Amino acid sequence: MEFKAATAPYADVTIDSVDGAQATLSRHGAHVVSWQAAGGGEQLYLSSKAQAGAGQAIRGGIPVIFPQFAAEGPLPKHGVARTGTWTLSSRGRDADGRGRAIFTLADSADTRAVWPYAFLAALHVTVGGASLDVELRIHNRDDAPFTFTAALHTYLRVDDIDHARLSSLQGLHYRDSAHGNTACIETDDPLAIVGEVDRIYFDTPPAVELRDGRRTLRIGQRGFTDLVVWNPGAEKADALTDLDADGWRQMLCVEAAVIGVPVTLDPGAQWSAAQTLEVL
Repeated sequence: MEFKAATAPYADVTIDSVDGAQATLSRHGAHVVSWQAAGGGEQLYLSSKAQAGAGQAIRGGIPVIFPQFAAEGPLPKHGVARTGTWTLSSRGRDADGRGRAIFTLADSADTRAVWPYAFLAALHVTVGGASLDVELRIHNRDDAPFTFTAALHTYLRVDDIDHARLSSLQGLHYRDSAHGNTACIETDDPLAIVGEVDRIYFDTPPAVELRDGRRTLRIGQRGFTDLVVWNPGAEKADALTDLDADGWRQMLCVEAAVIGVPVTLDPGAQWSAAQTLEVL
């Protein structure tokens, strides 16, 4: 099943490069809903049942998680950024022909009702050739320091989850959220996805590789320290009403994140981190 981003009313911003690479985004959550590498076809998974609205997150693409990962704190699950309405600050092409867009989200009465801090979040999205770069920047505009966790909750398209293999995780410590938050050490290389997988890998390398049949995707990150690997498996997927039937077989979330050691920003300070996806 292939999602056509232009048919979704919430997919209202498109950027492209001179070589034909393209990304489609939504102001709802500053959400990348489609990425087509130059000559390489669609690389992200987006459910055909995905919806966007007040308090509702888009199922698929690249949700922005801030200032709280999952339910690990008092805020709504995954924070306020993925369901907020962002402002398109700029859109165009770099001097080298890559497409670029910048979205911003400032604190509001709604965000301060659940997280009482002044902030400015910015998402810089760049597309060109075989790569997509997504950078999250956070500026503390409050009078007090604040602490947060964050992630880019990237849904990667795969032809069949049974054939997907993720390399460069062997020896890493991880927390197995699917099995009682057990602390483990990864022994497999490459990692196959069997049943429900929900893991937070800590102190991860700068890049891992996803092999899916004939495609290899390099998943790099800078500034982020951790990596989340998630697939709901058949049983958990049945409970997700906005996921396609058997959609779990067509996706794997590989999420650049900062979770194990939360970020603390002093007043006026800024933080940034990014994920780069490249078709090899």
